[in-house]
Amino acid sequence: MAATRRPLMAGNWKMYKTRPQTASYFEAFVPQVAGVADRDMLLCVPFTDLGTALEATAGSGVQIGAQTMHAAEEGAFTGEVAPGMLVELGVSWVILGHSERRQYFGETDEALAGKVRAALDHGLRPVLCVGETLDEREAGTTRDKVVGQLRVDLREVSAEELPGVAVAYEPIWAIGTGRTATPEMAQETVAVCRAALADGFGAAAEQVRILYGGSVKAANIDELMAQPDIDGVLVGGASLDPGEFARIVRFQAPV
Repeated sequence: MAATRRPLMAGNWKMYKTRPQTASYFEAFVPQVAGVADRDMLLCVPFTDLGTALEATAGSGVQIGAQTMHAAEEGAFTGEVAPGMLVELGVSWVILGHSERRQYFGETDEALAGKVRAALDHGLRPVLCVGETLDEREAGTTRDKVVGQLRVDLREVSAEELPGVAVAYEPIWAIGTGRTATPEMAQETVAVCRAALADGFGAAAEQVRILYGGSVKAANIDELMAQPDIDGVLVGGASLDPGEFARIVRFQAPV
């Protein structure tokens, strides 16, 4: 991890936790990360939990994000949430393009380009997810997949705006499966992502935080964060446990 890039330790709760469970989580979590000042802490919670999470983390340094959004300002899009609605609540981040959104809800790279643009226009910071399937990895097309995703998803972003976007490399075959890319495998593809950003945006690529996601847990966080291009993590299941996620947030930098 470059010294110039501030670590971003992010959690994605997916479709878990009610409002009372959310309040209980932060009651346990916030004291465990008190005093953490050299890295950003982010939890992306379900829409129904956003208000509770924001209230529970006020003044704590823990940031709250959403897990998706629509690109439109408003409109006849039943079930969707507009970027301005998130801003009004006080949300600062939004995950875009998670593999589950792509797989189950048909999100395309073309649609994501519009979402990234809309997020930035509203002052939201996107965590843009890219990653390959097991078939694609075994076929040797990982590079083509992630570079192609980044090229389209970021096509409406300028070099000046790029550092406001975080990229999360999440190999789809390692999400929720217990299978984890080795730290070296993660580093290799994260470096591919950074090279692709450099090709498209020049020196701004060095300022972009690139995260790894995929069965991240307390047991492997220190080794992952020791890799030169990994600037943080996007954690799924392990972020649901306040003690486990606090340990992840408080990773030990190599000496």
